[in-house]
Amino acid sequence: MRLNQISDKPGARKAGRRLGRGIGSGRGKTAGHGHKGQKARSGVAIKGFEGGQMPLDRRLPKRGFKNIFRKRYVVVNLGRLQAAVDAGKLDAKKPVDQTTLTAAGVITNPRDGVRLLAKGELKAKLNITVAGASKAAAAAVERAGGSLAVTAPVTPPAATAKEQPAGGA
Repeated sequence: MRLNQISDKPGARKAGRRLGRGIGSGRGKTAGHGHKGQKARSGVAIKGFEGGQMPLDRRLPKRGFKNIFRKRYVVVNLGRLQAAVDAGKLDAKKPVDQTTLTAAGVITNPRDGVRLLAKGELKAKLNITVAGASKAAAAAVERAGGSLAVTAPVTPPAATAKEQPAGGA
């Protein structure tokens, strides 16, 4: 075998469409771009344009805002924890936190932390550390004989008027 004898298997490479090569090709003349006008040209971007009429997004009133500092917690219910313990994925003797929940497959992406909610029933005695928990979930964990530690998310303290340096010379 020589280098000039090597070739792809049949059908491995597909030839591109040959546009504008006569009417017999079926893609001749306008090459699938219709007849003249703005859309027949390259570089067209008219998404949302309504022919000079006031666009829908500008006609409708704007309300509210999007809080860019919002915390996105992953919700874990007590029933899901009990199911993981029953399946042998979580060890009831070891402390349960974000990393052990990820390793057990209870959560996939921890985002800004885990929030524990009270849906379902918890029978296992667990020592849980999470970023947030509902009152009912905390009571259920205590009732089962476990303990719950809630770690507050770390936020930088806001500067008060006394702490700010005085302006002037």
